[in-house]
Amino acid sequence: MNRKQLFENILKKRSFLCIGLDTEWNKIPQHLLQTEDPVFEFNKQIIDATQAYAVAYKPNLAFYEAEGLKGWQSLDKTVRYLRTTYPDLFLIADAKRGDIGNTSKMYARAFFEQMDFDALTVAPYMGKDSVTPFLDYPEKWVILLGLTSNQGADDFQFTGNPPLHQQVIKKAQEWATPDKLMFVTGATRASRLQEIREYAPDNFLLVPGVGAQGGSLKEVAQNGMNSECGLLVNSSRGIIYADNSLNFAQAAASEAKKLRNEMNELLDVYL
Repeated sequence: MNRKQLFENILKKRSFLCIGLDTEWNKIPQHLLQTEDPVFEFNKQIIDATQAYAVAYKPNLAFYEAEGLKGWQSLDKTVRYLRTTYPDLFLIADAKRGDIGNTSKMYARAFFEQMDFDALTVAPYMGKDSVTPFLDYPEKWVILLGLTSNQGADDFQFTGNPPLHQQVIKKAQEWATPDKLMFVTGATRASRLQEIREYAPDNFLLVPGVGAQGGSLKEVAQNGMNSECGLLVNSSRGIIYADNSLNFAQAAASEAKKLRNEMNELLDVYL
């Protein structure tokens, strides 16, 4: 999916919501455990119930890798279902890959050829040659870790002058245009988004941390939105685990709709 298509979908749905599919066996409603593939069945029902309010979905690979082969099979079925049933949705692999060049090439093949994701989260620590193999695919995106929302981000990301996260975001823009490069910037650090926009004015930002982690959607939009929205705001637990009864999917839809409605108002104000 290219930048124009992504922005058109944001305008069409009046939403910049990304839903994280961080699916854990011990949180799946009990009645689904009797199905052939409980993880896929949970994902499918969540997607069907919430797709009207979202423009993107983001499976976190750790939750699938932890289950071995059956986890990979559940992920593959989820990706195929999204691609065939809702082809206009932007699909992010939250895998945080990044290694020496020939290894990154293999990761790129896995996620962009075998699994057909639109985007992949990538760790920048090893530098340009670990990132550029992911940039060789037309209309595929690198989402580079910039300023993350976890507590440990303070260990490295604010060190140096200028701070390391600022150096990363500035340097990476030499490797690709905003048509292929996004940055992860956490919602719990929303006050920093205005600063990031000064040196990354045109890039899309993937913003986790709204919802269960306490980030403010209004602050994110106020500080981070640009003329093409430029934001994908992710919510995972606050939507997919809103309820664990027979009505779990309807509860997820209700939470997604609340966020979409707020996003609709914020688009009117800041776009």
